[in-house]
Amino acid sequence: MNSISIITATYNAAKTIRDCLECLKEQTTAVEHILIDGVSDDSTLSIVNEYTNHLTHVISEPDHGIYDAMNKGLKIASGDIVGILNADDFYPTSDTLAKVARVFVDPKVDACYGDLLYVDGANRDKTVRNWRSGSFNPRKFYWGWMPPHPTFFVRRSVYEKYGLFNTDLGSAADYEIMLRFLVKYGIQAAYIPEVLVKMRTGGISNISVKNRLAANIMDRKAWKINGLRPYPWTLWMKPARKIGQWIWK
Repeated sequence: MNSISIITATYNAAKTIRDCLECLKEQTTAVEHILIDGVSDDSTLSIVNEYTNHLTHVISEPDHGIYDAMNKGLKIASGDIVGILNADDFYPTSDTLAKVARVFVDPKVDACYGDLLYVDGANRDKTVRNWRSGSFNPRKFYWGWMPPHPTFFVRRSVYEKYGLFNTDLGSAADYEIMLRFLVKYGIQAAYIPEVLVKMRTGGISNISVKNRLAANIMDRKAWKINGLRPYPWTLWMKPARKIGQWIWK
């Protein structure tokens, strides 16, 4: 069975980090959990210290944002498969990562993703929206589609071959890396048709319309830097589609 590394980036995440740590502690498969903290000044690290037996690496030092922190984690990850679990997110069941590992038994699978459930920021049992990803087809990117990044698991060898997060893309760095892997380089992805991650609302990319519009400008830049040209209608459809996808649906 393939080994799994999970990277969590934190900064002043005391309100939510315990749920993240608990869900990884409860997984039925072994996990290398790497936590990269940006020198939190709340009680985040005090909570993290309660889980040292379940954490493989804890690094707390200044960084240049969440994707810089994720890159630090990727550089030390040793698992065959790598996933990202944000401090606001958690896995819905104790066998979530076991299901992910089973998909990678097929050597042709380079990545997998699933569905994501948005839950209320104050009440994790209250569902806000279910993001059903659907089966994979790289052409869907031309219509504004993307898999939910927290459900995106990738072989470590793909990162080693095609690179880490582009921190110049701001909050669109997750979009750019999936575009690069799935469209530019055409890695093979499998869809798991069930909820793999629960996400609290209010994340970095969907916290406001203003932020989402700014991210869409960077999304279009992601196509350019990868030498890709979206269909003409994608350029004007995408902002409206992404606002609807991330905020109002």
